[in-house]
Amino acid sequence: MVGKVTLAHGAGGRETEEIVDRLIVRKVPEELRRAMNGVGLDVLDDGASLLIGGAHLVVSVDSYTVKPVSFPGGNIGTLAATGTINDVVMMGARPVAMLDSIVVEEGFDEDLLDEIINSFMEVVKGEKVALIGGDFKVMPKGSVDGIVISTTGIGIAGEDELIVDRVREGDKIVVTGHLGDHGAVILALQQGISLESPSLKSDLRPLTCLLDVFRKFKGKVHAARDPTRGGLAMVLNDWAKQSGNIIVVDGSKIPVREQVSSYAGMLGIDPLFLASEGQAVIAVDSSVCDDFLDELRNLGFQDSSEIGEVRRAEKFRGIVLYKSEVGGHRILEPPSGEIVPRIC
Repeated sequence: MVGKVTLAHGAGGRETEEIVDRLIVRKVPEELRRAMNGVGLDVLDDGASLLIGGAHLVVSVDSYTVKPVSFPGGNIGTLAATGTINDVVMMGARPVAMLDSIVVEEGFDEDLLDEIINSFMEVVKGEKVALIGGDFKVMPKGSVDGIVISTTGIGIAGEDELIVDRVREGDKIVVTGHLGDHGAVILALQQGISLESPSLKSDLRPLTCLLDVFRKFKGKVHAARDPTRGGLAMVLNDWAKQSGNIIVVDGSKIPVREQVSSYAGMLGIDPLFLASEGQAVIAVDSSVCDDFLDELRNLGFQDSSEIGEVRRAEKFRGIVLYKSEVGGHRILEPPSGEIVPRIC
């Protein structure tokens, strides 16, 4: 099939999943999709792992192209460091090192570049993550739009600490707090909409502190993901598809700020499609869900909530059902199309 790559292919929704599968995953032989008894393309999690001497070396790679590069709550530098740290954490690994690759356009403001790099450094220093290498390039004007930062994160997890996305029947779905803040901020700025509330800003924050909770409930955390591109809807659809189960969520329990819903509504976007950069979605064994939530709240995640559960599918396998505030149900589809371009 001859076609053209569109912005939708990079938005983190259905088109991204399809093009990655068609152009990359299918071309890798089954026996080369993982190495050294680790996790690789066989799972398509937030990162990959290699089992070395009884511990998993977890590696995650990402590129950040957000526009605008500075926004309430951070900038592309904060985003690049935080996003990669969180991807490593969601696999149950403690981040220990990072590499970065920075490509800037000729004529890019050097003071702004310095600000972006300082923000990046503040995050890695605050999380005690070593910056062990990288690359810096300049492209001719018009060859790249401003700046692109690519990062590789490295973490360590014990053999029994690695979290691989494998939800199970009966699991409860937990979120750590309000969803969609980052996506709503970028969406509003891209559309030239004034942010009426000064309190609405990107929720950017490293989630390394969650590792203590994951360790405490070792073996009871069956999946964890930070809902970035594609938001909560994409995470849940991925899990439902992988497991062949149905995931049912209660809209009245999903924490979304009124301003986020308002901005999404103005532009016809489901707020559950919007990215968060400082929250996690976690599938936990139902027997520990209440205690798990107590631990999250003690850690400062006061708005954490149990929003649904995984159920065995009899007929319609691999779907997400959304129960509305008035009691009706609808299928929560994975996001499709150009949701919010260049959000992260």
